[in-house]
Amino acid sequence: MKYFVFFLCSLLLFNCSKENTIIPTKTPSDDHTIEFVTTLGGSKNDLLNAVVKTVDGGYITLGHTQSNNGDINNKSDESFNFWVLKYDADDTLQWSKNFGGTADDRGADIIQTTDGGFALLGYSSSADGDVLQNFGAKDFWLIKLEANGTISWQKNYGFSGADYGTSLLQTNDNGYLITGVLDVTSSGGQGNAKSNAKQHAGGDVWAIKLNRTGHLEWSKYYGGSFTDTPLGVIQTADNSYILAGSSDSNDVDIKNNKGSYDFWVVKIANDGNLIWEKSFGGSEIDEARGIITTNDGNFVIVGDTRSADKDVRFNNGAADIWMIKINTDGNLIWEKTFGGTAFDVARSITKTLDNGFLISGSSQSTDYGFTNQGRNDALIAKVNSEGVLEWQKTVGGSEIDFLYDAVELNDKSIIAVGESSSTNGDVLENKGFSDALIIKIK
Repeated sequence: MKYFVFFLCSLLLFNCSKENTIIPTKTPSDDHTIEFVTTLGGSKNDLLNAVVKTVDGGYITLGHTQSNNGDINNKSDESFNFWVLKYDADDTLQWSKNFGGTADDRGADIIQTTDGGFALLGYSSSADGDVLQNFGAKDFWLIKLEANGTISWQKNYGFSGADYGTSLLQTNDNGYLITGVLDVTSSGGQGNAKSNAKQHAGGDVWAIKLNRTGHLEWSKYYGGSFTDTPLGVIQTADNSYILAGSSDSNDVDIKNNKGSYDFWVVKIANDGNLIWEKSFGGSEIDEARGIITTNDGNFVIVGDTRSADKDVRFNNGAADIWMIKINTDGNLIWEKTFGGTAFDVARSITKTLDNGFLISGSSQSTDYGFTNQGRNDALIAKVNSEGVLEWQKTVGGSEIDFLYDAVELNDKSIIAVGESSSTNGDVLENKGFSDALIIKIK
């Protein structure tokens, strides 16, 4: 296993103008150990996109599988299906399920619901098997499961184009808010409330409010003429919602693009009306991947940046992980970066029991405290409530290894999930092209 720490900052390398970097001024303490690295799958492509802890002390993961052999049961073809794995507190697999039809169906996000079941969101291109209907190339596909993994109900939302879900939450009224991308060009402007219909172009951020059984209450889209993608959503204390993602538009709803892709953050009311929108970034590509509410009622957003100007004060090269903290009005409180001279990216952020944060992603760097065994290593980092790095670890072999999500369990152990193509180094086995990856840290 690999255990990495950042080195002491040299005054010759880091001056006071770089005070917002997460590279620490002292070696972070790290008494965490990697308990296991597990790969699961079959002979094709399999991965896990999301993990959440469950009320029984265990955890549940969601991704998608192309395989119909190996660890995947009750699947007859090699089309992609949603893939769900439920584990107990002792890391014992309780059940494994895959859902879909004969086309392309991929899971993106999962939550545990207040009734003890689960809700899954992603997209579906099928119109058979578990999928009851299809409106176009891709639809949002929402599945409600019982606690044992049995489908309670499922719904499709979309039009003739490629519409795909990315994130969801259960709302305070026990309904759901699901978000993703609407192909507005193909929908011809459908997908918005009639009283506020306006046709943009390309893909827009699409928010859909549902009741507890999945029936539509309202849907609205936001964005401009180019590509606008949400990758995180939270409900705020005032029962509004904040969506975080990326945008390269500079018109219609986007008023202050900083250059190329920005972190784009949108606050909407509980009826979907736009309250405010903010862009954060520099002149290069900056893409937000997740958002979390902080203990003080503000918000932290994580993603990656290739910029080194405007809102981004520091970049070690290529892509760095970028964190920003904003207040309830969307104003920037602080921003932090960390990474080496190669590509280091974040894919999720979750809160820890001490009100800090876990960041998952990947690293290609071999400097600034990073070590890489191959082409791309899975990365997990722990930062405190002020964005100061406490520790970070990379896991991988000679091929591509990636983390997409991580969660701290009630016993303070950490489960991180993603995918791996390696069969050496920290990864002992590969069963196909890419395998689902599960890492446990204690």
